[in-house]
Amino acid sequence: MTQDLSDVRFLTVAEVAGMMRVSKMTVYRMVHSGELPAIRFGRSFRVPESAVAAVLQNGVADVG
Repeated sequence: MTQDLSDVRFLTVAEVAGMMRVSKMTVYRMVHSGELPAIRFGRSFRVPESAVAAVLQNGVADVG
């Protein structure tokens, strides 16, 4: 079952960094490691808002 993309809100890396209170580089690392799913649009990434909410709710496992 596929989700209608018109219902998905995508955030920029800068918006995600602001929501999570981390640097943009940290968000890029999370995207590249697969910890945070993202879609590539040209040279930039967009992250589904629901993915950010899930990471914030579950917390980050690697704290050190």
